[in-house]
Amino acid sequence: MKITLKDGSVKEYSEAKSVYEIAKDISEGLARVACAGELNGEIVDLRTEISEDAQLNIITAGDEEGLKVIRHTAAHVMAEAVKRLYPDAKVTIGPAIADGFYYDFDAEPFSREDLDNIEAEMKKIMKEGHEITRFTLPREEAIRFMKEKEEPYKVELIEELPEDAVISFYDQGGFVDLCAGPHLMSTKGIKAYKLISSSMAYWRGDSDKARLQRIYGTAFNKKEDLKAHLEKLEDAKRRDHNRLGREMGLFTTVEVIGQGLPLFTPKGTKMIMKLQRWIEDLEEKEWGYVRTRTPLMAKSDLYKMSGHWDHYKDGMFVLGDEETDKEAPSGHTSMPSGKKKETFALRPMTCPFQYFVYKNEQHSYRDLPYRMGETSTLFRAEDSGEMHGLTRVRQFTISEGHLIVRPDQMVEEFKGCLALAKYCLKTLGVEEDVTYHLSRWDPDNREKYIGEPEVWEETEQHMRDILKELDIDFVEDVGEAAFYGPKVDINARNVYGKDDTMITIQWDALLAEQFDMYFIDKNGEKVRPYIIHRTSLGCYERTLAWLIEKYAGKFPTWLCPEQVRVLPISEKYESYAEKVRAELARQNIDVTVDNRSEKIGFKIREARLDKLPYMLVVGQKEEEEGTVAVRSRFAGDEGSKPLAEFISAIKKEIDTKEIRKEEVPAENN
Repeated sequence: MKITLKDGSVKEYSEAKSVYEIAKDISEGLARVACAGELNGEIVDLRTEISEDAQLNIITAGDEEGLKVIRHTAAHVMAEAVKRLYPDAKVTIGPAIADGFYYDFDAEPFSREDLDNIEAEMKKIMKEGHEITRFTLPREEAIRFMKEKEEPYKVELIEELPEDAVISFYDQGGFVDLCAGPHLMSTKGIKAYKLISSSMAYWRGDSDKARLQRIYGTAFNKKEDLKAHLEKLEDAKRRDHNRLGREMGLFTTVEVIGQGLPLFTPKGTKMIMKLQRWIEDLEEKEWGYVRTRTPLMAKSDLYKMSGHWDHYKDGMFVLGDEETDKEAPSGHTSMPSGKKKETFALRPMTCPFQYFVYKNEQHSYRDLPYRMGETSTLFRAEDSGEMHGLTRVRQFTISEGHLIVRPDQMVEEFKGCLALAKYCLKTLGVEEDVTYHLSRWDPDNREKYIGEPEVWEETEQHMRDILKELDIDFVEDVGEAAFYGPKVDINARNVYGKDDTMITIQWDALLAEQFDMYFIDKNGEKVRPYIIHRTSLGCYERTLAWLIEKYAGKFPTWLCPEQVRVLPISEKYESYAEKVRAELARQNIDVTVDNRSEKIGFKIREARLDKLPYMLVVGQKEEEEGTVAVRSRFAGDEGSKPLAEFISAIKKEIDTKEIRKEEVPAENN
């Protein structure tokens, strides 16, 4: 047989060979670092035998797929360590994931001390250097095998496989796990690893099933790579908006109010108000939007008309029970006896409400595009396990908008929505941090969507052409479309590597029919419009979380809830400090005075810890000369300046929304 390698060279063998044997034949060094093989484009185990002509690439730890194999093996080693230390624990699944691995156990919660002990046991297992071998069993034998080991979760997994399935296992010196592989040849192959954390999880991700304990870990081929990754995780913890935002006093949560319902302090509220006012003015004054204001709830009839009741009801907060007729309580006359109680739901979206604003009066072709914008508070019944800080909440506010357009205007208006989104991202300094996704329908899951296949295919092609014309790199995600149309999702990655959708622009050629929306064309005929559903900035809560992590709390000056703090060096200069504050406030600059009886050095350190853009130190010299001693987090000590000069400079910075770069180390400013 002929084996064609990645470099085009060919190896010939007269008998079957495993991937590992071929790697060893190429070189002993390659065999030592080999993790898996890519056989005819498919990742396979090193133990895989090849008996016919094939294309083969040896996967090493330098490859992404090789790193996955190392991490998958590390997950098995961790599972063995847990079973050694906690024999009553039951194993479930343990895959490699982005940046690491996890394994779920039916066990008591693990503390940090427990994780350290498990790490130490893993080190023993690796030092023992057990050979990892693969074997298979018929389905019924595999079930008996796992029942004998008293591993019910593994039994459940096997029982779901076809009766004629051949089940593979991996044995590493006595610890056997159900697994499809691939794995390293020995437990010695893991060079650098760390258990990161533990948390609760549900079996199969179902909250109605068993509560499990998940241990997260990571593994690398080199200790220096592990060290760099752990430093990155520490930086992520420092930037985590859920911690930093609370420390900075921007928001909080209260158990008796509920999970996913954040409370914004005056500081956090001021930041969201600045974002909101900017977007509302931008849309209305520069992009031709009209503002609407619509209810926070509606009868179920509205959602049935839009299709949300059939396609999204599980994600809504429903008020009342449409299945039950209820009589008015004794003594009440507001509801006649026997009358069915109306069912309402808090809105998860604004589109059907704005449709009725459009329908309130007749429109001609000259009136279009009709661009409606609204600062919309929405409600989604998120699962408790999905919520985190401000990125996933049950009540949130978005910069929502709907454009009612003629079909011939659709492409240009869609481009305009993309341009507005890109402008907002650029202004916030995050344009380079996003990825674009064409979220498509899944033709194999027809019940999830409305409309005919040809409409979907045509619409998706229009969007594909627009993105290519604008030279926007994008990926396509099948099955991520809304039930009524495809969309462009603009995503950003949080500090832990998870993608969050920040901005969405949706193409809708279907819902106008359901709501009997039309415009009068040149010939006096009624014509169905198209609709664009879009956000310009997205969810304000999620955007704030993104900005906290992006800037580690050191926001651009225009966004800061406190832009300037005046620091009198003693109480003798408090009156001048107040005069400075008043003048800054008259110029709409957010300013405070620190009148505490503390030394000036302490006040400066406090202001620096609060991540303020500017501190103005005032004393005798400044009062006599009408100046301020400027210190900033950008350039440190900027020297003494006339107050008017400072005001002019900071107003320009705020008005232009400049993102000023830091020029000196933080400890020197």
